[in-house]
Amino acid sequence: MASLATLLNNRSSGHFLLYSLIGCLYTVGVGFLVSRLGPVGGVLAILGPVVLVIIGSMLKEPRFSLFVYVQLSFIVGFSRFIPSAIPTGLLVDGVLFITLFSLFLNGKRMQWHRLRSPAFVLVGIWFLYCVIELANPEAPYRPAWFLHVRPFSLHWIQVACMVLVVPLTRNDIRIFVTTWLTWSFLAALWAFKQQYIGLTPNEQLWLDMGNATTHILFGQLRSFSFYSDAAQFGAEMAGATLVAVIWVFEEQSLKRKVFFACLALVYFWGYAVSGTRSALFVLIAGFPFYLLLKRDFKKLIIGVVVATPLVLLLMYTSVGSSNYQVQRMRSALTPMNDPSFILRLQNQEKMRTYLRDLPFGAGIGTTTDGGTRFSPWHWAAQIAPDSWYVQLWMETGRVGVTLYILILIGVVGIGIRRVWQLKDPWLIKIMYGFLAEFVGLAFMGYSNPVLGQFPTNCVIFISTMLVVSCYRWDTTPVKAESVTKSHSLTAPDRYETV
Repeated sequence: MASLATLLNNRSSGHFLLYSLIGCLYTVGVGFLVSRLGPVGGVLAILGPVVLVIIGSMLKEPRFSLFVYVQLSFIVGFSRFIPSAIPTGLLVDGVLFITLFSLFLNGKRMQWHRLRSPAFVLVGIWFLYCVIELANPEAPYRPAWFLHVRPFSLHWIQVACMVLVVPLTRNDIRIFVTTWLTWSFLAALWAFKQQYIGLTPNEQLWLDMGNATTHILFGQLRSFSFYSDAAQFGAEMAGATLVAVIWVFEEQSLKRKVFFACLALVYFWGYAVSGTRSALFVLIAGFPFYLLLKRDFKKLIIGVVVATPLVLLLMYTSVGSSNYQVQRMRSALTPMNDPSFILRLQNQEKMRTYLRDLPFGAGIGTTTDGGTRFSPWHWAAQIAPDSWYVQLWMETGRVGVTLYILILIGVVGIGIRRVWQLKDPWLIKIMYGFLAEFVGLAFMGYSNPVLGQFPTNCVIFISTMLVVSCYRWDTTPVKAESVTKSHSLTAPDRYETV
């Protein structure tokens, strides 16, 4: 007993000395940072240990890393509130690479056989094509490839690997959904503050730097909340509105129906104050797709009958034109009366001339910010694509954009098949919303590059992989063709179906 007590005392003394040493070193480090950097050094001294704890947790648990990625994707938009330029986009890259490293560190717990999923193969094919584009002889500055390949395909294949391999549970899906809807709700409230109370000095500075030309039209502010721009904010609000409306139809409880109906109204008005006309097509395309998913043709016909007069009212009358938001929605349905849409068509005609002999495009990284920064003299940098698919067309050619669209269709097709095989009502409700929103955003991609921007790309990268592997959480799971019989009977799979 005496020897045991002595051992414990020695161990306690050793821990005390170690912690004392760490404390002393930390104090010296804080003093050095404050003396050299002032208040900034103090902030770094406080954040440093927090960051180390987060990184350690990410390495220990890949599931935690995935949720850090989700939070950071929404926080990226706050960069305009930070005086000094911080590469928030690179922070997301860092989180994704740490997560991949964490997968290998915890490899024995991961479900690597799920990478045989047909959807992962499709995403892998698109990533491989983008890698081959690095050798495109037409690219004026090849290092710019690294800037645009991230939203094009790198992040998608990284997230796909994480979602499929990590043994996620139904509770993890609930956390993801709650996080997304909460951030969207806060974004709507901040947009209302911008619209009806006013802007912060940093937001006004952002507008004064040249963004007022696209965000103040006819004296009316297009609210952008804490997103990258009004188009991104409007798309996210339209997607959240669509999901909330679908869940109103799917819920059995009256209280939950009322709750989601209230959320839908908040999100819809958030979409309205964004002034993003093309986001209307998220709803126009997404909701009919949801009814097709349900194979409820009676409701589909009723929806068409109800919606047609409203569309005709917007297209052929001036009812509500005194309201700016209503007028913006009306102009989305009459594009040939819109000078900006006509200019887009003229730009596309110019591109068609340049791309006639470039089946693989001008090279990844030649348009928008990458082109302006690295090859401003090139024709691709001098024409605004104003569309996700047009940007892909310019950078990867008709071969690339065709392949990309076929892959999107393939992912949707796999998702439809998986959802139709589900038995669990809660899971069906969640997957209906995810898949319908993805289809709506894919349609909107013709007019805005929202599929390649935070946080929308984060949401759809995760949600699409959840949809194509949704059988994992069904109460009566359907075995994937790519999963062998032995895999379908493993303990982790049985655990996930509970």
